[in-house]
Amino acid sequence: MDKLEALKRLFPGKVDLSESERLRHGKDEGYPKEGEVLAVVYPEGVEDVQKALLWAREHRVAVIPYGAGTSLEGHLYPVQEAISLDLSRVNRILEVRPQDFLCVVEPGLTRKALNEALKGTGLFFPVDPGADASLGGMAATNASGTTTVRYGGMRANILALQVVLANGEVLELGRPVRKTSAGYDLKDLFIGSEGTLGVITRLTLRLHPLPEHVHTLRVFFPGVEEAAEASFRVMASGLPVARLELLDEFALKALNRHLGTGFPERPALFLEFHSSTREALEAESALALALVEEAGALEVEAAKTEEERRRQWEARHQAYWATVHLFPGHQFVITDVAVPLSHLPEMVRYAQGLLKEMGLFGTLVGHVGDGNFHTLVPVLPENYPRGEAYAERLVQKALELGGTCTAEHGVGLRKKPYLPLEHGATLEWMRRIKALLDPEGLLNPGKVLDMP
Repeated sequence: MDKLEALKRLFPGKVDLSESERLRHGKDEGYPKEGEVLAVVYPEGVEDVQKALLWAREHRVAVIPYGAGTSLEGHLYPVQEAISLDLSRVNRILEVRPQDFLCVVEPGLTRKALNEALKGTGLFFPVDPGADASLGGMAATNASGTTTVRYGGMRANILALQVVLANGEVLELGRPVRKTSAGYDLKDLFIGSEGTLGVITRLTLRLHPLPEHVHTLRVFFPGVEEAAEASFRVMASGLPVARLELLDEFALKALNRHLGTGFPERPALFLEFHSSTREALEAESALALALVEEAGALEVEAAKTEEERRRQWEARHQAYWATVHLFPGHQFVITDVAVPLSHLPEMVRYAQGLLKEMGLFGTLVGHVGDGNFHTLVPVLPENYPRGEAYAERLVQKALELGGTCTAEHGVGLRKKPYLPLEHGATLEWMRRIKALLDPEGLLNPGKVLDMP
């Protein structure tokens, strides 16, 4: 029997062989190449995931787990014959335990859907990468975002996982408690593994109380270096910052054109503070204002209403797409390096200077409260190697300063060449772990690292 016929019989009504869906599932939002998977399978529970993996082993076909398709680094591009395991139908909220500040969800549920369901509980799930990504995909890439400076990324907010291995075995990893010292921490091994070690089928997540008092600011500077210096001063002060985002003048110009906003087109910090009392909030905001003014702030605007706050952060999340829309026909090299906070001003200065040195244009935005920023470099397809050369030099500089080649996007295919620079001989131990858990190399092959 033909293997695709066997697949359709195994999953009646759950297999899509249309060209449009096979193409859609062979690419993500940021990688320049587009592939085509053999078939798209829509499991509806852990048993379906097990069956799909056993079918894949029998027929020697790779499996690429698929969440919402919002990844950026080539995580979904098939380097060999593969099926896409689309987990969007495995999307239930299994349990909400407000008294324990946790919930149990399936991987296809998106972060926005979870927070919508949590309305009325006084709790929310804070990890906010911008895109309405699936929670399983966010775990697989160890996603973070604008609120990470206060609440942490996915790794800090996952208590337990259920994972299916390549051989169909189901593992229960972690416990629904805030702390444990029982055994090796295998849970964290799968967070950020990008579907190369197993398929996540259930997550137990930490929830947080909604802040009672919120203050949101926009602070504008003469240059990005001054903005970076101000962000370092704010973080060094120990203020309870919930969001601290940098946008350069080009990002704000793109947002004004794309969204019709009226932001001053200067480098800016977008800040937000979450406090338990009005008095504390006012004192913290006053100190923050003094610090940014010392660093050279030219203008400060406050978001006075909840709607204005919402628009401000929606604009920050749209910075990527606003820039993309300014450059039709271009490809985009995306970086997401991070460095220790004390080196952030130096790293930002280097990133801008290198663009000028190499004759490239790029926007600079980032979660600078974490020492993490992105450059988005538009290039025509024939100039893509120049963009990659820029990214490599930026990574080299970040590593020299004690940083990392990817703070939140993950490795996929695009960041893979930089891992030897960052990890050296440790890569061999990563390969041994991969070989142990996926000896036939069928789980998202070619991503993160190459196998012998």
